[in-house]
Amino acid sequence: MNLAEQRQHMLTGAMYDDLTPELVAAREKTVLLTNKYNATFGQTEVRRTEVLRELLHSIGEGVFFEPTFRCEFGFNITIGNNFYANFDCVMLDGGGIEIGDNVLFGPKVGIYTSNHALDAQERVKGGCYAKKVTIGNNVWVGAGVHINQGVTIGDNTVIGSGSVITKDIPANVIAAGVPCRVIREITDADKTGFKSELS
Repeated sequence: MNLAEQRQHMLTGAMYDDLTPELVAAREKTVLLTNKYNATFGQTEVRRTEVLRELLHSIGEGVFFEPTFRCEFGFNITIGNNFYANFDCVMLDGGGIEIGDNVLFGPKVGIYTSNHALDAQERVKGGCYAKKVTIGNNVWVGAGVHINQGVTIGDNTVIGSGSVITKDIPANVIAAGVPCRVIREITDADKTGFKSELS
């Protein structure tokens, strides 16, 4: 299979060979592009966005990563408007990553859509499978959170620092822990009146 065919196969969730020359070369290209993006820190937003559009599948307006940003391929990452990731964000995007609008990441957030085969012999031969991660609108992901494959996080949700997300998290909740679980809903009692005159 050529690279385009392998990309499509990975998105199906079926086992794939992580060690093909095409995927190895694609990862190498992505390392160079993330190096290029990280080196633009302090340059104009126009220049930084230009490099990011070369790296990722699709981005909206106001997408910003602090250094250093790393991803596996980049071509399976879609980000909406007004996205901010603090330092040392990692996105392994074999299965696809979709992020909505107005999303905040704390430092050292990792998204891992790919997983190695459990059988040792299959793993040695490059056996992997990937599942998409989806993050809704207005989500805040705290520092040091790990988001595992196949997870969806609903709109407006807050994920506490250090959490490991292994299952879907619904909208409008605060969730935290290892494994991550819902602590409570976000309610009107959480409003502080900050800039209420603008709403």
